[in-house]
Order: sequence, then structure tokens, then C-alpha cells
Amino acid sequence: MIKKYQSLKDHVYNYIAQKIQNGTLLPNQKVNEASICKNLEVSRTPVREALIQLASENLLEYIPRRGFIVSDMDTKKKLDIFQVVGVLDGFAATLAVDHLTDEDIQTMEKLVAKIDIAIDRQNYADYQKYQTDFHYVYINKCDNSTLIDMLNSLQNSFIRQVYLSQDKQKLFDALKEMNHQHKQIIDFFKQADKENLEDLLRNVHWKITHTDMI
Repeated sequence: MIKKYQSLKDHVYNYIAQKIQNGTLLPNQKVNEASICKNLEVSRTPVREALIQLASENLLEYIPRRGFIVSDMDTKKKLDIFQVVGVLDGFAATLAVDHLTDEDIQTMEKLVAKIDIAIDRQNYADYQKYQTDFHYVYINKCDNSTLIDMLNSLQNSFIRQVYLSQDKQKLFDALKEMNHQHKQIIDFFKQADKENLEDLLRNVHWKITHTDMI
């Protein structure tokens, strides 16, 4: 697979999106443009372009005289996005079954082990990073660029809301169950069981977040 060239704007976009995803930037918090320019050693132009794109995707909101702030998302919107992600993720997984290698399986197993450590340490940022990497092992092997692009555009919207749970123990109990499901996903890949794989991702895996983490 040929790696896409990443523009400065895309680099800034991913940098900001990651901070939204892992909870470094919280809903209603102002995005500091000057700090981003300094940290990434880029000019204001790609930063502003990235902010405008994030605002067009409703991840940020522009407020006159205040600047760009992280958008909040109501529960109905979260549920709608989770539902779509479950369908697309399940479809990507079934397409990937015939393309995954033993090395891909081993990568997912290593990520599951890292997720367990993150949960034990109650480190949500690490959990989020490794679980995203886990899903993208097979998403990137689905051989459908349109599907990959759709999931890429959605991930910034749905991931970032999980950390808002006020009950930390409840949150990490739910994450532990999700990682157990990651292990089931690996088993279904090993068995080339497309039916159960899609059912788990579409009807179970993403619905835990609905009840336990919103």
C-alpha cells in the first residue's frame, strides 16, 4: 500500500483531532492557535485551515471574539454516530477477513495486551490510542478506500465523548468488557467467521458505550 503524503494542514488536523479524542481538549474548551503553531513549528495558515475543516465537521465551533472551541455533542447525536460506526466497522471487518495476515493477528494480540495494561493503570489516553490502532489493523485491510475514508471521518466524532463518564470505575469496567470483545474479534478472524464477527461489532461492541460510557 502506498502511503499518502500528509499535508501540513492534515498534520495539524490530526494533531488537534487526537487531542479531542484523548480528552486533552474538552468540550467547550478554546483551541489555542498560537500554541499549536509553536508546538508543531508551522505557520498560522495550515492551523487555520485545519480548524476550519474541523469546524465544518462539527468537531469545533467558531465563536466571534473567542475563537474556535471544542463542540459538545448531545446524547442522541452520539448514539446516532455509534450506530453508524458499528455497521461500517462490522462491514470493514468482514471484508478484511480474506486479507489479514498472521502478522496482523499478532499485532492485534499485542495491542490487546497493551490495552489491558492501560485499563489496569486507568490510563484512558493510552487505552484510546491502542484501541484505535487495534481497529485500524483490520480496517486498513478491508480493501475499500471509500469505507476507510468514511470511518476516518467519523472516528473523531465518536471517540472523544467516552471520557466524559463521571464514574471512573464504571468507565474502566466497561472498557475491560470491550477489550474482552477485542479478544473475541481476534478469535473470529482466526476462524474466518464473518457472520459472528459482523454481529459482534455491529450489535454488541459499539452498544456497550451507549449504556455504560455516555
